[in-house]
Amino acid sequence: MSPDRTDSRPLLDVRDLDVAYEVSGSSWRRTTTTVVKGVSFHIDAGETYGLVGESGSGKSTTGRAILRLAEVAGGTIEFDGTDLATLGERTPLSYRRDVQAVYQDPAGSLNPRHHVGRAVTDALKRHGTGDRAERQDRAREAFAQVGLTDAHLSRFPSEMSGGQLQRVAIARALVLEPRLVICDEAVSALDLSTQSQIINLLMDLQQASGVSYLFITHDLGVVRHMAHRLGVLRKGELIEQGDTSAVFADPQHEYTRSLLAASPSSHPEGREQRRADRLARRRGAAQASEGAGGTAASASPTAPAAAASSPARPATADMRQAGPTRPMVARPEGRA
Repeated sequence: MSPDRTDSRPLLDVRDLDVAYEVSGSSWRRTTTTVVKGVSFHIDAGETYGLVGESGSGKSTTGRAILRLAEVAGGTIEFDGTDLATLGERTPLSYRRDVQAVYQDPAGSLNPRHHVGRAVTDALKRHGTGDRAERQDRAREAFAQVGLTDAHLSRFPSEMSGGQLQRVAIARALVLEPRLVICDEAVSALDLSTQSQIINLLMDLQQASGVSYLFITHDLGVVRHMAHRLGVLRKGELIEQGDTSAVFADPQHEYTRSLLAASPSSHPEGREQRRADRLARRRGAAQASEGAGGTAASASPTAPAAAASSPARPATADMRQAGPTRPMVARPEGRA
């Protein structure tokens, strides 16, 4: 269930969002492609909203528009009641502080020549927080909050694992005490055990600080575990959204049902139904294939005769069991 709303106004309110990119054609013509079309959703304080969809569905572009890294072609984005369009071309530091991001590849956002602790202290320095000693203390606190030690502060990115680097990225984002963190495939590149640790860490930090998450992912299992509500994107359009438990229990759109049917069936809830859905889809595909094959055979008068004259081919497994079909003959001496 979603957290109780103490205020009628959501923290983030996206309405009819359109995002378009210019696509290069010939040397004298450029075309515009709309990649996000009329997307609307909101996120309350202390809530996690999962944005799910396949690659190219517009998930990351939506997150970039909220971060003001992609130009909005239509619609509005309001943060705490303020329309982002009124902020001007330069995004104020106050908004940068309130809205942070954690990406899939943390190493790509860290300077390989600097200690990872500097990523945290530089963020604090950029926002004018304290003197050098205070920033070091805040960095130690942030690292301890995400399960890292003081010794990790002086390490280079190449000396740390992927899970540790993702913890550094989370520490850098949360040290500024943001109100919204956009997690764009934040756990997709991690192994399952590390992925579980990072998800639990994010949930614990949310419970302690009340931060909100926009969790962008293609992994339905992750969304089911941590999102209060979710939206399903397909080709730039939000085709379904609602409480996570309700969407998983009774998906309304055929595309959502196909995503759920294709997801791993390890979760006990709905496992048998997902297996049944997959079997039904396979039977339907097989019947359609057989129907197409029968139509082609009836259209060709020579097909039945050819099938009758050709002997039945034994199964591959039977051929493997039978072994070689002819004896091995020794080569005459003197032949290569």
